[in-house]
Amino acid sequence: MSPAQQASLRDADTFDYVIVGSGAAGSILANRLSADGATVCVLEAGPPDNSPFLHIPAGFIKAVFNKKYAWQFSSEGTAQTNGRRVPIPQGRTLGGSTSINGLVYNRGQAADFDHWASLGNPGWAYADVLPYFKSMERRVGGDDRYRGRQGELPVTDIDWIHPLCEAFIAGAVEQGIPRNPDYNGAEQAGVGYFQRTISNGWRMSTAKCFLKPAMARKNLDVRTYAQATRVLFDGTRAVGVAYCHPAHPSRLRAVRASREVIVACGAINTPKLLQLSGIGPADLLRQHGIDVVRDLPGVGENLSDHYSVRIVARVKNSKTMNELVKGFSLAGQISRWMMKRPSIMALSPSLLHYFWKSTPELTAPDLQGVFTPASYKEGYVGVLDDFPGMTAGVWQHRPDSRGQVRIQSADPLQDPIILANYLADERDQVTLVRGIRLARRLLQSQALAPFSDGEALPGPLCESDSELLDFARRFGVSSYHVNGTARMGPADDKYAVVDAQLRVHGVQNLRVIDSSVMPSMPSANICAATMMIGNKAADLIRKA
Repeated sequence: MSPAQQASLRDADTFDYVIVGSGAAGSILANRLSADGATVCVLEAGPPDNSPFLHIPAGFIKAVFNKKYAWQFSSEGTAQTNGRRVPIPQGRTLGGSTSINGLVYNRGQAADFDHWASLGNPGWAYADVLPYFKSMERRVGGDDRYRGRQGELPVTDIDWIHPLCEAFIAGAVEQGIPRNPDYNGAEQAGVGYFQRTISNGWRMSTAKCFLKPAMARKNLDVRTYAQATRVLFDGTRAVGVAYCHPAHPSRLRAVRASREVIVACGAINTPKLLQLSGIGPADLLRQHGIDVVRDLPGVGENLSDHYSVRIVARVKNSKTMNELVKGFSLAGQISRWMMKRPSIMALSPSLLHYFWKSTPELTAPDLQGVFTPASYKEGYVGVLDDFPGMTAGVWQHRPDSRGQVRIQSADPLQDPIILANYLADERDQVTLVRGIRLARRLLQSQALAPFSDGEALPGPLCESDSELLDFARRFGVSSYHVNGTARMGPADDKYAVVDAQLRVHGVQNLRVIDSSVMPSMPSANICAATMMIGNKAADLIRKA
């Protein structure tokens, strides 16, 4: 630590715990730790969650591309994406990505967590983590063996039913995919409606459910516009965090942590902060003039994400969301929402799920699909098409391609270089093409035939495997499910960053608690698993 940093830290406020990031894990940690009487400071780089677009579910489209509330990251272009940079926005406000995401609550398969434990991470098998999923959720319906009733997070069923959705489900059942009322219960495989983090027409972010209630406690201090620039060390012991207002980077402040510093910035900002703090691949740190606190080659490696592709069909004989968002129809939907009646204003972007197998011999799904009675230009969730349409998307549950996140300078305000390496592994290419064929078959089912007016994207002329793969390269997008860049594993694993207690290897009083610790991709949207990690980590810290 430099003399200036030492002086800054001497004058800093002191807390038991300093949590960097107020997202899916950070907000839950702040709630749990402050409930025990510990003093906690939360540093959030973004602003308060004041925008209505962060609270109205349909505001997703406005929030996710707003640089005020979301980091506008993008992956480097590669040959497998036809040179395109792929946007990967991440939440930058109280609640993190839970304030801007697609509101889907999806845990994953039991085998995902059993696999984590098998990699040398005791305490992370499904039987170990299920109580933490249950204790944070408030769910109506389902089996008590799998679902929680008393938690802070409402998990609800959709109340806006569209004829196209019911026809899609019927078509999937035609083709051997069973209807599944609870994919978060005993079995994931099947088709049905997504469960959402929506209640009474409003988004239920972790800021709303966990952080805001805890902010009434005098021992919790939440600081917005506080971008962490470096974890401060005394030797190899984390003692605090330096931060700044993003608009005033030269005015550094610091907070001291008497017990632990907890990094919960997500799978892109967490490795960036660790590297800026001297923890990461030594050659990379020296290249940028950063003193090495601990040489950990795995910091920023093992990046994984779901690369999704969407098939679009034109619709006849039914009014889709493309029409419902215009003119008097939109006014009617807003009115219904204000009266707490079913409305498109209180929907997640994807309404239906289908979890299925790319080949019949598999014993569990390796694909996740989504359906919505709407279509977007070029299949990208952002701007609705001018024609009535419906969309079936698909991605591979557990891609084999791996990427990396690396700082490109010692400037804490500069975005890191993100190389996602989508479709780099040929196995991913094969599986995704099979998934596209499945999505296409589902849109061509007999049940949907009365409503289908022909495939718009990629179109009937795109048929061979090579043509479908080229389509995926040209139009595939991130699902924003980045993880794995500070993965959990034993100390003898060269590329492990944290142990099973989520403590950073080789240093003291520093943990990472967010999606970056996932040793492998869950078979799901990662938000629910990240919240579980925060909930379980609170117990790990308490026991320590």
